[in-house]
Amino acid sequence: MRRLHPDPEQIRLDGVLSALGNPVRLGVVRALTGGAERTCNSVLAELGITAKSTMTHHWRVLRENGVIWQVPSGRETLVSLRRDDLDARYPGLLDAVLTGIGVDETAS
Repeated sequence: MRRLHPDPEQIRLDGVLSALGNPVRLGVVRALTGGAERTCNSVLAELGITAKSTMTHHWRVLRENGVIWQVPSGRETLVSLRRDDLDARYPGLLDAVLTGIGVDETAS
């Protein structure tokens, strides 16, 4: 059985870059930069996506490449950015991506 989330040492740079190479997935990263866990539905609402099925593939790509955590919680799924793991594995990468997409983390 395939693990849903890779261990930190299994996160590969090519996978992270591939996962971040899509505007929708970059929007997810932007939405999660505050650091708090959020429901998948709240992220969808922020991105203006109404069809949950549209996001199934994007959630999987982000999760399997070590960019996000997804944790079931009752009838919802909570999602958060794997900031600590990404920073430990590839220092400065996430900061560069966030700067590139215009996220000012000092405002959070």
